[in-house]
Amino acid sequence: MSFSATFSSPFNVCSQSRTGFCYFLASRPSMAATSIPSVKTSLAASKSAFMRNDLTLQSSYSRGVFLKAQISGVTARAASEKSIYDFTVKDIDGKDVSLNNFKGKVLLIVNVASRCGFATGNYSELSHLYEKYKAQGFEILAFPCNQFGGQEPGSNPEIKQFACSRFKAEFPIFDKVDVNGPNTAPLYQFLKSSAGGFLGGFIKWNFEKFLLDKNGNVIERYPPTTSPLQIEKDIQRLVAA
Repeated sequence: MSFSATFSSPFNVCSQSRTGFCYFLASRPSMAATSIPSVKTSLAASKSAFMRNDLTLQSSYSRGVFLKAQISGVTARAASEKSIYDFTVKDIDGKDVSLNNFKGKVLLIVNVASRCGFATGNYSELSHLYEKYKAQGFEILAFPCNQFGGQEPGSNPEIKQFACSRFKAEFPIFDKVDVNGPNTAPLYQFLKSSAGGFLGGFIKWNFEKFLLDKNGNVIERYPPTTSPLQIEKDIQRLVAA
């Protein structure tokens, strides 16, 4: 039986009043916006880096990761026994947030990066989808990550400033995490074990997306090149269920 919950939005980074944090930032020139290359240049660079990263990951994946298949299998089985609602993560301000607070919500979990060429399109479309479906039980959880091309080098306050002042992002943004490697965040270990994807346990690049139903099950995993609007029908189906 699915559980329906009403969730106020204490974790929404831009939900403060006009006299709050984001209004103050919006009234000043955005440091992040001025330091980021033009969208066209940045997008081309990201696509190029994405392809290089893809080939490198596939090569090292085939050389090394398959040698650890048994260990990975044990990890995946252990993670699959856990529920997403058992995890506690830190928000962008360093406060602990239990994901149990999002029980009964359709979730889209995304690893974000402010300086990625995909950032403008993804942040804009994510904000659009959030505004459209949040009242129907839809939530976006954004996790900054600096593992792809060093495209999220800023501090948490700088990341928050970028998302708030440039895109008016209302959805929750969390502490910067690793999504690959030995320091992978436990949440991402769980997500990757639940939906392998083309490179199995690897996140390929910024803005990879995991869609979860109201019971916390991973329904689909989308590559970074899939724009948020391309998955709107899947979101519609889950919020209506």
